[in-house]
Amino acid sequence: MITVTAYRWAPPFAQGLVRDHRVRWALEEAGLPYRERLTTLEEKESADYLRLQPFAQVPVYEEDGLVLFESGAIVLHIAKKSPALSPDDEKGRALMTQWVFAALNTIEPAVQPLTVIDLIYADEEWAKQRRPGAEEFARGKLSRLSARLGDKDYLEDRFTAGDLMMASVLRILRHTDLVARYPNLDAYLKRCEARPAFQKALADQMAAFKDAA
Repeated sequence: MITVTAYRWAPPFAQGLVRDHRVRWALEEAGLPYRERLTTLEEKESADYLRLQPFAQVPVYEEDGLVLFESGAIVLHIAKKSPALSPDDEKGRALMTQWVFAALNTIEPAVQPLTVIDLIYADEEWAKQRRPGAEEFARGKLSRLSARLGDKDYLEDRFTAGDLMMASVLRILRHTDLVARYPNLDAYLKRCEARPAFQKALADQMAAFKDAA
């Protein structure tokens, strides 16, 4: 049985965005059953946990002796198991992988600073000075993503793990209107969020937080 380690509790601004959701979503798309193992902010600093996840983060993925960390690596591993997430041809798989890395290496580093500025350090003077530049940088990446997406439903010709990861990253901006400024990106994100697997994964993550409240 696959086991996914997730947080028992997270601050409200992070609930629904913690990265185990990406893994849960991938597993739901793939139709693979799993069990959750909940950890606390204190427990993840233990020596036992650090042997599984050296950076004291979630998620951790365990399957038949295989232990993986980093949501992108885990999602790609799951995608290899399922045609629901990965095309069956070499070109399609390469394009899927490209978009997973684009989400994590290009878009996420551009949008994550806004979350830190707006939700953690909003009252700090340095954050107020930094925010306009951070938003401009993020908008530049979103503009190019919007142009590439065009009028397509998904990044390529069908939903893949690349879309799963890109939508997960775009959701980081949910406290802003930046995605909504690009109608095709807004529709794309809503399309991804409407998928039953997304909704099931979100409900399962939120259920743990409600139980801990």
